[in-house]
Amino acid sequence: MQYGDSRTSAPKSPRRRLVSVALFLGLTVHAYRDAGRLLAATLPYGVRTFLDTCAPRLPDSPHRAIVTCDNRLSLSNSSAQESNFRFICTMTVSLITLTNVHLAFGHHALLDGSDFSILQGDRIGLIGRNGAGKSSLLKVLDGRLEPDDGEVKRMSGLTVATVEQEPMLDEDATVMELLCGNYIEREDWQRPSIAGSLIDELGLQADARIAGLSGGTRKRVALARALADAPDLLLLDEPTNHLDFDGILWLQAKLIESRCSLVVITHDRRFLDEVATSIVELDRGKLYSFPGNFSQWQARKAEMLEAEQQQQARFDKFLAQEEVWIRKGIEARRTRNEGRVRRLEQLRRERAARRERAGNVRMAVAEGARSGKLVAELNNVTHQYGERVIVRDLTTSIMRGDRIGLIGPNGAGKTTLLRIILGELKPTSGTVRHGTNLNVGYFDQMRSHLDETATLAETINPGSEWVEIGDQRKHVMSYLEDFLFSPARSQSPVSSLSGGERARLALARMFARPTNVLVLDEPTNDLDIETLELLEELLQDYQGTVLLVSHDRAFLDNVVTQTLVAEGHGKWGEYVGGYEDWLAQRPEPSPSTPSRSAPEPAPQEKPAAARPRAARSNRLSNWEAKELEALPEKIAEVEAKQEALTAEMSNPQLYQENPERAGQIHEELAALEQQLEELFNRWETLEAKRAES
Repeated sequence: MQYGDSRTSAPKSPRRRLVSVALFLGLTVHAYRDAGRLLAATLPYGVRTFLDTCAPRLPDSPHRAIVTCDNRLSLSNSSAQESNFRFICTMTVSLITLTNVHLAFGHHALLDGSDFSILQGDRIGLIGRNGAGKSSLLKVLDGRLEPDDGEVKRMSGLTVATVEQEPMLDEDATVMELLCGNYIEREDWQRPSIAGSLIDELGLQADARIAGLSGGTRKRVALARALADAPDLLLLDEPTNHLDFDGILWLQAKLIESRCSLVVITHDRRFLDEVATSIVELDRGKLYSFPGNFSQWQARKAEMLEAEQQQQARFDKFLAQEEVWIRKGIEARRTRNEGRVRRLEQLRRERAARRERAGNVRMAVAEGARSGKLVAELNNVTHQYGERVIVRDLTTSIMRGDRIGLIGPNGAGKTTLLRIILGELKPTSGTVRHGTNLNVGYFDQMRSHLDETATLAETINPGSEWVEIGDQRKHVMSYLEDFLFSPARSQSPVSSLSGGERARLALARMFARPTNVLVLDEPTNDLDIETLELLEELLQDYQGTVLLVSHDRAFLDNVVTQTLVAEGHGKWGEYVGGYEDWLAQRPEPSPSTPSRSAPEPAPQEKPAAARPRAARSNRLSNWEAKELEALPEKIAEVEAKQEALTAEMSNPQLYQENPERAGQIHEELAALEQQLEELFNRWETLEAKRAES
């Protein structure tokens, strides 16, 4: 609607500037003006209805408006002739609006008076701690779960598709039948063509039965079905679980080019950075929205937490002062202070209702005695199942302190190679030699080592109430609390745990045993982002050897120092650094190679996407920065050993009484000199990388 100067005594100006107030209503409004004054506005219905219609579509305020100045509609005094004009207010339609929604299971409030709105075109990353209620919120959004209180408004005719963590599919159907659905009844004649295109993109077999598919393939089929439905709103719960790099990058591209709105729950930080246009955090029953991707949210979240702590500290200080005052007795009972007493009672209620932020997992690993310098040596190892070759002529050595990431598509044989390295599986040909004093801790992606009938306490340390972590002795109840399990749950069976809780329990069980080799097969699945970052820090400081299988690109970059990559036909390549470093070093794909035969982590039709990443290979990674900080101390230790040996050599009686010892000292000094030279070279290399970054 346009407003001119409506004052009766307003002077006539030779030129007028009209102000446009555009409500986000998606309506066509006819208005009539004379010399800039609003004469009339024709609305599709009454003003009250007009304004009421606006309210549910605007999440932040009942009647939000944008005010702009339009100089092109200025008029002169002579233009008194009445003319009509028209403008169209475009808006982003609200698909779902939650108002003051409450949802609780028992005494645990998942949603506590939460407000939330999803607009057309939104791509929302939903994050929060394990057990915060993210999956329950998705069920409220798609109507599978009704809230205890509050209002949920949905756009008329809204279509929603949901892909759960473990999708339930018709086991008897084929892939093509599942993707097409009952298209004849719906008269959706394009559906078979769309399904066939998705099957080709994902490298699926159209006639394969769902019952015989692996977890990763089932997830691909479920995602393809949801995208084929072309819903108004797509809800995804941990979609990257069980997907390889090809699948993750395919899904990224599809979501970005899709017209549907999106709410996605994921722990994959790189995926959130690429896909999300806003981040919504579910924290203590409230929903907090942040514009931008995950990296931008991290910076703002740190500021918000600091501000919250300061505000709570001021509140607690004021409450403590009022508690001191009330205990003075007679002064508090005077009539003129009754208002202050009532305020104190309100402060007490507010403090009792405050939900403290959940603590972080406190991780510590019980490191065993040091292993030998050599952990495992593979010499011309080949392994195959029938005609399919998993490993072909692999020769490599794994040394103490190595942190190696295994990269490859689903079914490439990463877990098989791990079992060969650990000696659990004998290769078809070749030899595997292991070092001495190896204590292996194994974390498998299916959590199969967990006994479903055992209690949490029995799982951690059967037959004992105490756990020894290094030189610290902890009761099993206290140790479980470090991993966010309350003492009341210590006697609960493993079968009662959620996916994230199972992952935490498996980590707690592994870290409670002395190890010098950690083998982690998809450890990031089901963990929340805070726990994931703590696990990263622990592995960066771990003095033993780490073998890691993960499709979390950020996790690989932050943890591993080298990678073993499945390059197709049983060939495995070795590369220095993490995921981004591999992208910069890997050979260009052969034009004759089919797109799905090799584990290409980026679509082949966009080879230029890898070029800008080459510059990132020179950046100083987190583990290299820690190594650089520790180098001066290591050099000082080596030099101290040199001084001690030199002082021992200066003793003239050494050659007379123990000439063999003199020879040993010469050899040790030569080795120390070589070690010192390597440390200085490494120092120069890292300093150069830090200067470039």
